[in-house]
Amino acid sequence: MRALQRFILALCMGVFSVCAPASAQNPTIPAQAWEAYKAKFLDASGRIIDNANGNISHSEGQGYGLLLAYLANNPSDFEQIWYFTRTELLLRDDGLAVWKWDPTVTPHVTDTNNASDGDILIAYALAMAGSSWRNQNYLTAATKIAESLLSHVVVKSGGRTILLPGAEGFMAPGRKDGPVINPSYLIFEAIPVMAVLAPSDAWQALSDDGMTLLRAMQFGPRKLPADWVSLNRHPQPAEGFDPEFGYNAIRIPLYLARAGVTDKALLDRLSTGLTAGDGAPATFDLPSGHPKQSLSDPGYRIVNDVVACVTRGTKIPASSRQFAPSLYYPSTLQLLGLAFVGEKHPECL
Repeated sequence: MRALQRFILALCMGVFSVCAPASAQNPTIPAQAWEAYKAKFLDASGRIIDNANGNISHSEGQGYGLLLAYLANNPSDFEQIWYFTRTELLLRDDGLAVWKWDPTVTPHVTDTNNASDGDILIAYALAMAGSSWRNQNYLTAATKIAESLLSHVVVKSGGRTILLPGAEGFMAPGRKDGPVINPSYLIFEAIPVMAVLAPSDAWQALSDDGMTLLRAMQFGPRKLPADWVSLNRHPQPAEGFDPEFGYNAIRIPLYLARAGVTDKALLDRLSTGLTAGDGAPATFDLPSGHPKQSLSDPGYRIVNDVVACVTRGTKIPASSRQFAPSLYYPSTLQLLGLAFVGEKHPECL
């Protein structure tokens, strides 16, 4: 396991955008920003609260919370979030986390399916923390989750390696237009770490095929991917979901930038497509290309700001550099964006 620890840390330092805080004195996320985030979204039990979604918690939020606590170099907060995650969500027999926890009902788990992006985020954060902080328990837990992901949701279909959004409900014959994927569940920066934890050629195939699909998914006049995509024949918006570029997909360009993707054509297409006439990001109806909801929060705006930094060296505007948490999701994206720029593109600050 010590060899795994050394390999992950070396891989992290050599490849990833913001894997390891430089030191306790110089974390990737400043203490003030992390204190503001956790005061708003982290409760005493260790759960991250989605305050725009009925104050529920979910595996995605726990994974983001772990990653941000790691980037803030705060082991005690990391352990607090991990305690809730492992005791309240890691309940499935297959080693993956249940995705939804609701404080208003008993039992609190209201959907036992997993959400694969949450599992990836949890395993990724555990691997980074275990490597940097020399915690073997974290590395062991990360390995188990990565192995479960490989066994249950990384699958071959139609000549592609894909990530199922959950272990149940996304494949034929139960779903006529299956398989169905969510493109934003591919956290490209984490995939090489998953390959270290659970060695398999499938991880590289997942990354390669995921990039190919993103380049191909150009739906409607704005040429954007949908939140939910059927791969039954050729990629198209999945049945039973609004055919939209929505809250899920808004993070795709940020994930690409954080993973070191330098495909300017792809990044510019996504950035242009997700920008409404007022200059703010928006959700869009894909068939018509009409905006559905403007996303003016700095946490959404920073997605385009990061793309502009990476592709053109444009400085991050002051409005995006100032962190005042409001809603869980955009606040999370803003910290991920600022952490990335501060670590890899300080010239943009």
